[in-house]
Amino acid sequence: MHIVALHAFRDNYIWMIHNAHHALVVDPGDAGPVLAACQAQGLELAGILVTHHHADHTGGIVELLADARVPVWGPASEAIPGMSHPLRDGDRVAVPELGLDFEVLHVPGHTLGHIAYYAGGGPGEPLLFCGDTLFSAGCGRLFEGTPAQMLASLDRLSRLPAATRVYCTHEYTLGNLQFARRVEPGNPSMQAYAQWCSRQRAEQLPTLPSTLGQELRVNPFLRVGEPEVLASLAAHAGHAPADRVEAFTLLRQWKNDF
Repeated sequence: MHIVALHAFRDNYIWMIHNAHHALVVDPGDAGPVLAACQAQGLELAGILVTHHHADHTGGIVELLADARVPVWGPASEAIPGMSHPLRDGDRVAVPELGLDFEVLHVPGHTLGHIAYYAGGGPGEPLLFCGDTLFSAGCGRLFEGTPAQMLASLDRLSRLPAATRVYCTHEYTLGNLQFARRVEPGNPSMQAYAQWCSRQRAEQLPTLPSTLGQELRVNPFLRVGEPEVLASLAAHAGHAPADRVEAFTLLRQWKNDF
């Protein structure tokens, strides 16, 4: 099985999972890259996974359905064009053409209905397609949800196995690392990861997927209880956060203005 990043817009990735015969795509904001990849590699589209309703994740669905009538899985509480299989927390998605079985995780914060897809039972490392909830060294903006919701969503993802490969949908890693190094300059894991990501981008290669273990080492939004993070937040805000939710709130506000 192969997982490839199809570039869309300025910094979106449409993830395509294929076995040289059938393909599944995640968050196709643009149909063009998907159609081109399927044609070039002789792939038959088997289905579409959607994490949330934003247009840069859904804009290509209708055109893809005009070319192939396939299942479209997405969050039940959001308006997804062409959605045929609405999903809720704990549901499962089976894609027999690719031998994949996903657990649906409701991870609100970026949007209220946002979901992620976790495949932990197959051969190889577990897979997580997390949309705009978790980024490498960062997390999504809170357009609809609350800081408490997003923190709970990230806490939930952080409990998955450390080997889980994290497939985010934006190439934000270098910018996120600039902020992360400001928040936690003494973190020894930051420098090596930033150097590796810089080399990847210099060669026009993705920094993704990350792994959950890597994110637990470098992502400040998964490290809101670390002493250096808390000290940086107190210095920036002028007061120490009262609890983890306030710490996350201050951290997200700081990143918004960074």
